[in-house]
Amino acid sequence: MNLILIGMNHKTAPLDLRERLSISCEGNIHPLTEIMKIPKMDGVIYLSTCNRVEVLAQTTEAREAQQGLQDFILQHGNLSRQELVRCLYAYEDQEAVRHLFRVTSSLDSLVMGEPQILGQVKDAYRQAVENGTTGIILNKIMHYAFRVAKRIRTETGLAANAVSVSFAAVELAKKIFGGLQGKAVLLIGAGEMSELAARHLINYGAAQILIANRTPARAQQMAEEFHGRAVPLDQIEETLRDVDIVISSTGAPGYVITAGMVAAALRRRKNRLLFLIDIAVPRDIDPAAGEIENVFLYNIDNLQDIVDENVRGRMQEAQKAEVIINEEVSRFTRWHNTLAVVPTIVSLKEKAEGILRGELDRSSGWMQNLTQEDRNNIEILAGSIVNKILHDPIISLKEESQDYAAIPYVAALRRLFKMEE
Repeated sequence: MNLILIGMNHKTAPLDLRERLSISCEGNIHPLTEIMKIPKMDGVIYLSTCNRVEVLAQTTEAREAQQGLQDFILQHGNLSRQELVRCLYAYEDQEAVRHLFRVTSSLDSLVMGEPQILGQVKDAYRQAVENGTTGIILNKIMHYAFRVAKRIRTETGLAANAVSVSFAAVELAKKIFGGLQGKAVLLIGAGEMSELAARHLINYGAAQILIANRTPARAQQMAEEFHGRAVPLDQIEETLRDVDIVISSTGAPGYVITAGMVAAALRRRKNRLLFLIDIAVPRDIDPAAGEIENVFLYNIDNLQDIVDENVRGRMQEAQKAEVIINEEVSRFTRWHNTLAVVPTIVSLKEKAEGILRGELDRSSGWMQNLTQEDRNNIEILAGSIVNKILHDPIISLKEESQDYAAIPYVAALRRLFKMEE
Protein backbone atom coordinates (compact mmCIF):
# COMPACT_ATOMS: atom_id res chain seq x y z
CA MET A 1 0.00 0.00 0.00
CA ASN A 2 2.93 2.33 0.72
CA LEU A 3 0.97 3.95 3.56
CA ILE A 4 2.66 5.19 6.71
CA LEU A 5 1.23 6.81 9.82
CA ILE A 6 3.42 8.35 12.49
CA GLY A 7 2.47 10.38 15.52
CA MET A 8 2.31 10.83 19.25
CA ASN A 9 -0.69 10.98 21.57
CA HIS A 10 -1.78 11.24 25.20
CA LYS A 11 -0.57 7.68 25.81
CA THR A 12 2.97 8.18 24.53
CA ALA A 13 3.85 11.86 25.01
CA PRO A 14 3.28 14.40 27.81
CA LEU A 15 1.18 17.49 27.13
CA ASP A 16 4.11 19.93 26.97
CA LEU A 17 5.74 17.90 24.21
CA ARG A 18 2.52 17.67 22.16
CA GLU A 19 2.06 21.41 22.64
CA ARG A 20 5.53 22.10 21.25
CA LEU A 21 4.81 20.20 18.09
CA SER A 22 1.29 21.62 17.69
CA ILE A 23 2.28 25.24 18.29
CA SER A 24 5.26 25.00 15.95
CA CYS A 25 2.87 24.11 13.12
CA GLU A 26 0.71 27.23 13.47
CA GLY A 27 2.79 29.55 11.31
CA ASN A 28 1.93 31.12 7.99
CA ILE A 29 2.80 27.96 6.05
CA HIS A 30 0.52 24.98 6.66
CA PRO A 31 2.31 21.78 7.75
CA LEU A 32 0.81 20.00 4.74
CA THR A 33 2.77 22.24 2.39
CA GLU A 34 6.01 21.58 4.25
CA ILE A 35 5.44 17.83 4.53
CA MET A 36 4.76 17.49 0.80
CA LYS A 37 8.30 18.79 0.17
CA ILE A 38 9.72 15.64 1.76
CA PRO A 39 11.10 13.28 -0.92
CA LYS A 40 8.98 10.26 -1.95
CA MET A 41 5.80 11.89 -0.60
CA ASP A 42 2.67 11.41 -2.75
CA GLY A 43 -0.04 12.56 -0.35
CA VAL A 44 -0.54 13.53 3.27
CA ILE A 45 -3.17 14.26 5.92
CA TYR A 46 -2.14 16.10 9.10
CA LEU A 47 -4.18 15.76 12.32
CA SER A 48 -3.47 17.92 15.36
CA THR A 49 -5.64 17.94 18.51
CA CYS A 50 -4.98 18.54 22.19
CA ASN A 51 -4.43 14.80 22.62
CA ARG A 52 -2.57 13.79 19.46
CA VAL A 53 -0.45 14.88 16.50
CA GLU A 54 -0.45 12.43 13.59
CA VAL A 55 0.58 12.32 9.94
CA LEU A 56 -0.91 9.84 7.47
CA ALA A 57 1.08 9.70 4.25
CA GLN A 58 1.11 7.86 0.96
CA THR A 59 4.61 7.39 -0.42
CA THR A 60 6.61 5.75 -3.16
CA GLU A 61 9.26 4.63 -0.66
CA ALA A 62 8.03 4.10 2.90
CA ARG A 63 11.40 3.96 4.67
CA GLU A 64 12.80 7.12 3.13
CA ALA A 65 9.52 9.01 3.61
CA GLN A 66 9.27 7.90 7.24
CA GLN A 67 12.78 9.16 7.93
CA GLY A 68 11.86 12.46 6.30
CA LEU A 69 8.78 12.78 8.49
CA GLN A 70 10.80 12.09 11.62
CA ASP A 71 13.31 14.77 10.62
CA PHE A 72 10.40 17.17 10.03
CA ILE A 73 9.02 16.51 13.52
CA LEU A 74 12.45 16.93 15.09
CA GLN A 75 12.97 20.25 13.36
CA HIS A 76 9.50 21.75 13.78
CA GLY A 77 8.73 20.36 17.21
CA ASN A 78 12.03 21.36 18.77
CA LEU A 79 12.39 17.81 20.08
CA SER A 80 15.46 15.85 20.99
CA ARG A 81 16.21 12.53 19.32
CA GLN A 82 15.60 10.81 22.67
CA GLU A 83 12.15 12.39 23.03
CA LEU A 84 11.28 11.36 19.49
CA VAL A 85 12.28 7.73 19.99
CA ARG A 86 10.45 7.56 23.30
CA CYS A 87 7.19 9.15 22.20
CA LEU A 88 6.73 8.51 18.49
CA TYR A 89 4.82 5.54 17.10
CA ALA A 90 4.74 4.41 13.47
CA TYR A 91 2.44 2.12 11.50
CA GLU A 92 2.57 0.91 7.91
CA ASP A 93 -0.04 -0.30 5.42
CA GLN A 94 -2.80 -2.36 7.08
CA GLU A 95 -1.77 -1.35 10.59
CA ALA A 96 -1.83 2.31 9.55
CA VAL A 97 -5.34 1.80 8.20
CA ARG A 98 -6.41 0.05 11.39
CA HIS A 99 -5.00 2.83 13.60
CA LEU A 100 -6.77 5.51 11.54
CA PHE A 101 -10.08 3.66 11.84
CA ARG A 102 -9.63 3.32 15.63
CA VAL A 103 -8.80 7.02 15.99
CA THR A 104 -11.75 8.16 13.87
CA SER A 105 -14.10 5.90 15.83
CA SER A 106 -12.78 7.25 19.19
CA LEU A 107 -11.46 3.87 20.33
CA ASP A 108 -8.05 5.48 20.77
CA SER A 109 -9.36 8.60 22.55
CA LEU A 110 -8.65 9.64 26.12
CA VAL A 111 -12.40 9.23 26.73
CA MET A 112 -13.49 6.27 24.61
CA GLY A 113 -16.65 7.04 22.67
CA GLU A 114 -16.29 10.83 22.70
CA PRO A 115 -17.75 12.43 19.55
CA GLN A 116 -15.31 15.32 19.01
CA ILE A 117 -12.55 13.32 17.31
CA LEU A 118 -14.70 12.49 14.27
CA GLY A 119 -15.20 16.19 13.57
CA GLN A 120 -11.49 16.83 14.06
CA VAL A 121 -10.54 14.09 11.60
CA LYS A 122 -13.07 15.42 9.07
CA ASP A 123 -11.58 18.89 9.44
CA ALA A 124 -8.06 17.53 8.89
CA TYR A 125 -9.25 15.75 5.75
CA ARG A 126 -10.98 18.91 4.49
CA GLN A 127 -7.76 20.89 4.90
CA ALA A 128 -5.82 18.21 3.02
CA VAL A 129 -8.31 18.31 0.15
CA GLU A 130 -8.20 22.11 0.02
CA ASN A 131 -4.40 21.98 -0.08
CA GLY A 132 -4.40 19.32 -2.81
CA THR A 133 -2.46 16.76 -0.75
CA THR A 134 -4.80 13.79 -1.19
CA GLY A 135 -5.30 11.37 -4.05
CA ILE A 136 -7.31 8.28 -4.91
CA ILE A 137 -5.88 6.17 -2.08
CA LEU A 138 -6.10 8.72 0.74
CA ASN A 139 -9.55 9.85 -0.38
CA LYS A 140 -10.76 6.27 -0.34
CA ILE A 141 -9.22 5.45 3.04
CA MET A 142 -10.80 8.53 4.63
CA HIS A 143 -14.22 7.65 3.25
CA TYR A 144 -13.78 4.18 4.72
CA ALA A 145 -12.78 5.72 8.07
CA PHE A 146 -15.92 7.85 8.20
CA ARG A 147 -18.05 4.84 7.30
CA VAL A 148 -16.42 2.83 10.10
CA ALA A 149 -17.16 5.60 12.61
CA LYS A 150 -20.80 5.70 11.49
CA ARG A 151 -21.15 1.91 11.75
CA ILE A 152 -19.69 1.88 15.26
CA ARG A 153 -21.92 4.75 16.33
CA THR A 154 -25.08 3.03 15.03
CA GLU A 155 -24.25 -0.66 15.60
CA THR A 156 -22.71 -0.44 19.08
CA GLY A 157 -23.39 1.40 22.32
CA LEU A 158 -19.86 2.76 22.58
CA ALA A 159 -21.00 6.34 23.20
CA ALA A 160 -24.32 5.53 24.87
CA ASN A 161 -23.54 6.29 28.52
CA ALA A 162 -21.78 8.99 30.50
CA VAL A 163 -18.15 8.40 31.44
CA SER A 164 -17.41 11.74 33.10
CA VAL A 165 -18.71 12.89 36.46
CA SER A 166 -20.15 16.09 34.97
CA PHE A 167 -21.98 14.22 32.23
CA ALA A 168 -23.21 11.59 34.70
CA ALA A 169 -24.64 14.36 36.88
CA VAL A 170 -26.60 15.82 33.99
CA GLU A 171 -27.74 12.36 32.82
CA LEU A 172 -29.01 11.64 36.33
CA ALA A 173 -30.91 14.94 36.45
CA LYS A 174 -32.47 14.12 33.09
CA LYS A 175 -33.70 10.76 34.43
CA ILE A 176 -35.10 12.31 37.63
CA PHE A 177 -37.13 14.92 35.75
CA GLY A 178 -37.76 12.96 32.55
CA GLY A 179 -36.10 15.74 30.57
CA LEU A 180 -34.45 19.12 31.16
CA GLN A 181 -36.54 21.32 28.90
CA GLY A 182 -37.75 24.33 30.86
CA LYS A 183 -35.60 23.54 33.91
CA ALA A 184 -33.56 26.16 35.77
CA VAL A 185 -30.08 25.14 36.97
CA LEU A 186 -27.77 26.70 39.54
CA LEU A 187 -24.06 25.96 39.15
CA ILE A 188 -22.01 26.75 42.26
CA GLY A 189 -18.35 27.09 41.30
CA ALA A 190 -17.03 28.02 37.88
CA GLY A 191 -14.27 25.47 37.36
CA GLU A 192 -13.78 22.86 34.68
CA MET A 193 -16.38 20.41 36.03
CA SER A 194 -19.03 23.12 36.22
CA GLU A 195 -18.16 24.26 32.72
CA LEU A 196 -18.50 20.73 31.36
CA ALA A 197 -21.82 20.34 33.16
CA ALA A 198 -23.04 23.61 31.63
CA ARG A 199 -22.26 22.37 28.11
CA HIS A 200 -24.19 19.15 28.69
CA LEU A 201 -27.10 21.05 30.24
CA ILE A 202 -27.39 23.28 27.20
CA ASN A 203 -27.26 20.28 24.88
CA TYR A 204 -30.18 18.75 26.81
CA GLY A 205 -32.26 21.90 26.59
CA ALA A 206 -32.02 23.45 30.07
CA ALA A 207 -33.92 26.75 30.00
CA GLN A 208 -31.85 28.84 32.41
CA ILE A 209 -28.36 28.54 33.88
CA LEU A 210 -27.34 30.55 36.95
CA ILE A 211 -23.71 30.66 38.10
CA ALA A 212 -22.43 31.52 41.56
CA ASN A 213 -18.71 31.68 42.26
CA ARG A 214 -16.29 33.01 44.84
CA THR A 215 -14.84 35.24 42.14
CA PRO A 216 -17.73 37.29 40.66
CA ALA A 217 -15.77 38.13 37.51
CA ARG A 218 -15.31 34.46 36.65
CA ALA A 219 -19.01 33.80 37.29
CA GLN A 220 -19.90 36.66 34.95
CA GLN A 221 -17.51 35.40 32.28
CA MET A 222 -19.00 31.92 32.38
CA ALA A 223 -22.54 33.31 32.43
CA GLU A 224 -21.85 35.25 29.25
CA GLU A 225 -20.32 32.19 27.59
CA PHE A 226 -23.39 30.06 28.27
CA HIS A 227 -26.03 32.81 27.98
CA GLY A 228 -26.82 32.49 31.67
CA ARG A 229 -26.82 34.84 34.67
CA ALA A 230 -24.32 35.34 37.49
CA VAL A 231 -25.62 35.45 41.06
CA PRO A 232 -23.72 36.43 44.24
CA LEU A 233 -22.73 33.64 46.62
CA ASP A 234 -24.63 35.29 49.46
CA GLN A 235 -27.87 34.96 47.47
CA ILE A 236 -27.72 31.18 47.07
CA GLU A 237 -30.46 30.58 49.67
CA GLU A 238 -32.85 32.88 47.82
CA THR A 239 -31.90 31.35 44.48
CA LEU A 240 -32.76 27.84 45.71
CA ARG A 241 -36.42 28.86 45.70
CA ASP A 242 -36.46 29.25 41.92
CA VAL A 243 -34.19 26.53 40.47
CA ASP A 244 -34.84 22.85 39.84
CA ILE A 245 -31.27 21.54 39.79
CA VAL A 246 -28.15 22.51 41.75
CA ILE A 247 -24.68 21.28 40.80
CA SER A 248 -22.02 22.34 43.26
CA SER A 249 -18.25 22.05 42.76
CA THR A 250 -16.22 24.47 44.86
CA GLY A 251 -13.12 24.26 47.00
CA ALA A 252 -14.87 25.63 50.08
CA PRO A 253 -13.78 24.12 53.42
CA GLY A 254 -17.35 23.91 54.77
CA TYR A 255 -20.91 23.45 53.53
CA VAL A 256 -22.04 25.98 50.94
CA ILE A 257 -25.62 24.70 51.20
CA THR A 258 -26.96 23.64 54.60
CA ALA A 259 -29.99 21.49 55.38
CA GLY A 260 -31.65 24.58 56.88
CA MET A 261 -31.24 26.50 53.62
CA VAL A 262 -32.80 23.66 51.67
CA ALA A 263 -35.69 23.25 54.11
CA ALA A 264 -36.46 26.99 53.95
CA ALA A 265 -36.36 26.94 50.15
CA LEU A 266 -38.71 23.92 49.99
CA ARG A 267 -41.36 25.76 52.02
CA ARG A 268 -41.27 28.65 49.53
CA ARG A 269 -41.19 26.27 46.53
CA LYS A 270 -44.51 24.63 47.47
CA ASN A 271 -42.63 21.31 47.67
CA ARG A 272 -41.54 21.19 44.04
CA LEU A 273 -38.74 18.63 43.51
CA LEU A 274 -35.19 19.88 44.11
CA PHE A 275 -32.29 17.91 42.68
CA LEU A 276 -28.90 18.48 44.36
CA ILE A 277 -25.61 17.16 42.94
CA ASP A 278 -22.50 17.60 45.07
CA ILE A 279 -19.34 16.85 43.09
CA ALA A 280 -17.00 18.72 45.46
CA VAL A 281 -14.33 17.25 47.73
CA PRO A 282 -14.77 18.14 50.57
CA ARG A 283 -18.54 18.17 50.15
CA ASP A 284 -20.41 21.43 49.50
CA ILE A 285 -23.89 20.27 50.54
CA ASP A 286 -24.89 19.07 53.99
CA PRO A 287 -25.77 15.34 53.66
CA ALA A 288 -28.74 15.95 55.96
CA ALA A 289 -30.38 17.86 53.11
CA GLY A 290 -30.93 14.55 51.36
CA GLU A 291 -33.30 13.46 54.16
CA ILE A 292 -35.75 16.23 53.33
CA GLU A 293 -38.88 15.19 51.44
CA ASN A 294 -38.86 15.99 47.69
CA VAL A 295 -35.09 16.51 47.73
CA PHE A 296 -32.75 14.23 45.78
CA LEU A 297 -29.10 14.52 46.82
CA TYR A 298 -26.21 12.73 45.12
CA ASN A 299 -22.49 13.10 45.86
CA ILE A 300 -19.39 12.35 43.80
CA ASP A 301 -19.16 8.75 45.04
CA ASN A 302 -22.70 8.05 43.80
CA LEU A 303 -21.79 9.51 40.41
CA GLN A 304 -18.46 7.69 40.24
CA ASP A 305 -20.28 4.37 40.66
CA ILE A 306 -22.40 5.29 37.63
CA VAL A 307 -19.32 6.32 35.65
CA ASP A 308 -17.45 3.11 36.52
CA GLU A 309 -20.39 0.97 35.44
CA ASN A 310 -20.68 2.91 32.18
CA VAL A 311 -16.95 2.53 31.52
CA ARG A 312 -17.31 -1.23 31.89
CA GLY A 313 -20.20 -1.10 29.46
CA ARG A 314 -18.14 0.85 26.95
CA MET A 315 -15.32 -1.65 27.18
CA GLN A 316 -17.76 -4.41 26.22
CA GLU A 317 -19.05 -2.33 23.31
CA ALA A 318 -15.46 -1.63 22.26
CA GLN A 319 -15.02 -5.33 21.56
CA LYS A 320 -17.91 -5.14 19.08
CA ALA A 321 -16.32 -2.04 17.55
CA GLU A 322 -13.01 -3.84 17.05
CA VAL A 323 -14.82 -6.54 15.07
CA ILE A 324 -16.29 -3.87 12.79
CA ILE A 325 -12.85 -2.31 12.34
CA ASN A 326 -11.35 -5.68 11.37
CA GLU A 327 -14.11 -6.15 8.79
CA GLU A 328 -13.54 -2.73 7.27
CA VAL A 329 -9.74 -3.07 7.23
CA SER A 330 -10.15 -6.30 5.27
CA ARG A 331 -12.64 -4.65 2.94
CA PHE A 332 -10.33 -1.71 2.25
CA THR A 333 -7.39 -4.09 1.71
CA ARG A 334 -9.37 -6.07 -0.84
CA TRP A 335 -10.28 -2.87 -2.68
CA HIS A 336 -6.66 -1.68 -2.61
CA ASN A 337 -5.32 -4.98 -3.90
CA THR A 338 -7.58 -4.85 -6.95
CA LEU A 339 -5.78 -1.68 -8.03
CA ALA A 340 -2.79 -3.78 -9.08
CA VAL A 341 -4.83 -5.56 -11.76
CA VAL A 342 -6.83 -2.55 -13.00
CA PRO A 343 -4.29 -1.52 -15.72
CA THR A 344 -4.27 -5.07 -17.10
CA ILE A 345 -8.08 -5.25 -17.08
CA VAL A 346 -8.26 -1.92 -18.89
CA SER A 347 -5.67 -3.05 -21.45
CA LEU A 348 -7.50 -6.36 -21.96
CA LYS A 349 -10.79 -4.58 -22.61
CA GLU A 350 -9.10 -2.12 -24.97
CA LYS A 351 -7.46 -5.00 -26.83
CA ALA A 352 -10.78 -6.81 -27.25
CA GLU A 353 -12.55 -3.59 -28.22
CA GLY A 354 -9.90 -2.91 -30.86
CA ILE A 355 -10.27 -6.40 -32.35
CA LEU A 356 -14.06 -6.05 -32.38
CA ARG A 357 -13.94 -2.67 -34.12
CA GLY A 358 -11.41 -3.93 -36.65
CA GLU A 359 -13.55 -6.93 -37.59
CA LEU A 360 -16.67 -4.81 -37.88
CA ASP A 361 -14.84 -2.41 -40.17
CA ARG A 362 -13.65 -5.29 -42.35
CA SER A 363 -17.23 -6.54 -42.57
CA SER A 364 -18.64 -3.17 -43.50
CA GLY A 365 -18.82 -4.16 -47.21
CA TRP A 366 -21.46 -6.85 -46.87
CA MET A 367 -23.04 -5.25 -43.81
CA GLN A 368 -24.00 -2.15 -45.79
CA ASN A 369 -26.69 -4.22 -47.51
CA LEU A 370 -28.37 -4.69 -44.11
CA THR A 371 -30.79 -2.32 -42.50
CA GLN A 372 -29.44 0.03 -39.83
CA GLU A 373 -31.36 -1.92 -37.21
CA ASP A 374 -29.73 -5.21 -38.29
CA ARG A 375 -26.25 -3.65 -38.24
CA ASN A 376 -26.89 -2.33 -34.73
CA ASN A 377 -28.07 -5.75 -33.58
CA ILE A 378 -24.93 -7.41 -34.96
CA GLU A 379 -22.71 -4.92 -33.14
CA ILE A 380 -24.64 -5.50 -29.90
CA LEU A 381 -24.37 -9.27 -30.33
CA ALA A 382 -20.62 -9.10 -31.03
CA GLY A 383 -20.03 -6.83 -28.07
CA SER A 384 -22.04 -9.14 -25.79
CA ILE A 385 -19.99 -12.16 -26.89
CA VAL A 386 -16.72 -10.32 -26.18
CA ASN A 387 -17.92 -9.21 -22.73
CA LYS A 388 -18.99 -12.74 -21.80
CA ILE A 389 -15.61 -14.15 -22.91
CA LEU A 390 -13.75 -11.55 -20.84
CA HIS A 391 -16.01 -11.80 -17.79
CA ASP A 392 -14.47 -14.89 -16.17
CA PRO A 393 -10.81 -13.84 -16.68
CA ILE A 394 -11.54 -10.40 -15.22
CA ILE A 395 -13.40 -11.83 -12.19
CA SER A 396 -10.59 -14.33 -11.62
CA LEU A 397 -7.99 -11.55 -11.74
CA LYS A 398 -9.88 -9.56 -9.12
CA GLU A 399 -10.31 -12.61 -6.89
CA GLU A 400 -6.64 -13.55 -7.10
CA SER A 401 -5.67 -9.97 -6.27
CA GLN A 402 -7.28 -10.33 -2.82
CA ASP A 403 -4.42 -12.55 -1.68
CA TYR A 404 -1.62 -10.83 -3.59
CA ALA A 405 -1.60 -13.80 -6.02
CA ALA A 406 -2.50 -12.00 -9.24
CA ILE A 407 1.05 -11.23 -10.47
CA PRO A 408 1.59 -14.48 -12.47
CA TYR A 409 -1.89 -14.18 -13.98
CA VAL A 410 -1.23 -10.58 -15.02
CA ALA A 411 2.04 -11.61 -16.64
CA ALA A 412 0.38 -14.53 -18.45
CA LEU A 413 -2.48 -12.40 -19.77
CA ARG A 414 -0.16 -9.71 -21.04
CA ARG A 415 2.00 -12.28 -22.80
CA LEU A 416 -0.89 -14.29 -24.26
CA PHE A 417 -2.69 -11.24 -25.58
CA LYS A 418 0.55 -9.44 -26.53
CA MET A 419 -0.37 -6.32 -24.59
CA GLU A 420 2.17 -3.50 -24.28
CA GLU A 421 3.52 -2.87 -20.79
